[in-house]
Order: sequence, then structure tokens, then C-alpha cells
Amino acid sequence: MYKQILVPVDLTHVDRLGKALQTAADLSRHYDAPVCYVGVTPETPSPVAHNPKEFAQKLEAFGNQQASEHGITATTRSYSSTDPAIDINKTLKKAVEESGADLVVMASHVPNVTDYIWPSHGGWVAEHSSASVFVVR
Repeated sequence: MYKQILVPVDLTHVDRLGKALQTAADLSRHYDAPVCYVGVTPETPSPVAHNPKEFAQKLEAFGNQQASEHGITATTRSYSSTDPAIDINKTLKKAVEESGADLVVMASHVPNVTDYIWPSHGGWVAEHSSASVFVVR
């Protein structure tokens, strides 16, 4: 049913992604679909990496670790942005298109009052891309 799974990853908060990562791995094995882990980094130094090249290396290591741990096929895609918080939705849409993903599995944030002002990333990606979106809470 699914041919390519995309998983947005925030390397700063990997400890909060457990359920989404496990769900993506389970679906990957069930549908024999590879997983593409996607990360967006600022072009300036961050708590995760000094530059986009170092971030890409860390994301690739993360993807390799997930593939080994879960027995799945995985790739990574790293994107840089002057302001990832502003560009995240459009960058995720671009990643869906470039990877050919037909399913996005992403972790949810805890809902709060700002959801009435700004839409969730998962909701935005579902509305603006051709992929199905599975938001894991």
C-alpha cells in the first residue's frame, strides 16, 4: 500500500520521538517500504551542529542507527534554512515531493491555545501535499 515513508526528525528532541519512530519502523516492515528521515537545520551554529554539513552527518548517523535497530531500509535528507521555524512546513512539503513519500509519520506536540492561531505542522502537510499523514501523539 505505501511505497515510501517520510519521518521528520528534530535531533534536538529525539527523546520525544519514540512512539513516532517505532510506528514508522513498524509500518516500514509491514509494507516493506523504506523510511526517509528528514531534518531541517539553521544555516548558523545550533545546539545540534556547528553547520549544515555536520548536521547532515549527524542525521545520517541517526538514520543508520534506526535502520540497524529496527531492521529497515532508511535514508536521510537534510535541509538548511535561515529560519527553520518559519520554513518547516514548506520544507517538509518539498521533502515529500523530492523523496516520493506517500506516507508521512510524525510526532505531535501537546495541543495548546496557540493551535487556534497557528495550524499544526502535520495538519499543514496533510492539507498541502499528496501524502497521507499519520500524526502520533
